Amino acid sequence: MNESSASSSYGEDLDQMGMMESDMLICVDRNDVPVGKMSKKQAHQFTPETPRGFVHRAFSVFIFNDKGEMLLTKRASSKITFPNVWTNACCSHPLWGQTPNEVDDKPVESYPGGQPPGIKYAAIRKLKHELGIEKNDIELDRMRFLTRFHYWAADSVTYSQESCPWGEHEIDYVLFLQYPDSNVQPRIFANPDEVGEYKYVSIDEMKKMMKQDNDLLWSPWFRGIMERCGFAMWENLDEALTLKSSFYNTEIEFFDPPEEHTAFFNLPEHTANTGVLLKDESPIL
Repeated sequence: MNESSASSSYGEDLDQMGMMESDMLICVDRNDVPVGKMSKKQAHQFTPETPRGFVHRAFSVFIFNDKGEMLLTKRASSKITFPNVWTNACCSHPLWGQTPNEVDDKPVESYPGGQPPGIKYAAIRKLKHELGIEKNDIELDRMRFLTRFHYWAADSVTYSQESCPWGEHEIDYVLFLQYPDSNVQPRIFANPDEVGEYKYVSIDEMKKMMKQDNDLLWSPWFRGIMERCGFAMWENLDEALTLKSSFYNTEIEFFDPPEEHTAFFNLPEHTANTGVLLKDESPIL
């Protein structure tokens, strides 16, 4: 299978649960070293026995237009995890078994320019699937990997803190991409099974939305990224997009979710190691 056929066929004839069962995620340890594979469904199940699911690799793509405005998307109401929340342009996972290979198996700093390619191939695949952005409309060399966050969050806002079957537990790669030419902007054909709404916003509009509109729901990973570095990188977008910029970080920062994204079985004694598999623990193959 070549690159174009791999990206164009992904998700065809599968509903949300079908992808939950067939997508094989990259399980990693706390240092982001691949230790095995697991279905998306199993990795995202939150129970008293698996209170944070299992940590896996993910990415969050932030897209900016020529005006420096950020593309926001609202996850479709049909999404199993975190439906109806506003977030960055595209959030998903690299997978085993894709062509080109999405499994980066070396330290990020060892790749040319400190830019691991597999995570970007995954982003291209999902930008096509979710937003209809064609591969030819994405300049891989302009997409910047900047940093990683290790976080978890129960989807207790959608379900409840007493009965929460799903959540996220990820080492999340932050990817920035700008289209600086007003005549060359991405053509968006949003997949209604993935995206309910989308729009570009300025920094001031974003801050107002997040601080003043209490009716809006936000993904916990997006809020966590914006609070820690997202606004600073956005305010210094040219610098952030420079190869090995001052924002480039090879370390992995951990954060816990806000209280509303915890379930009754998420206990104080749990640590950043809860839900982290080691290679000798034989993750599901």
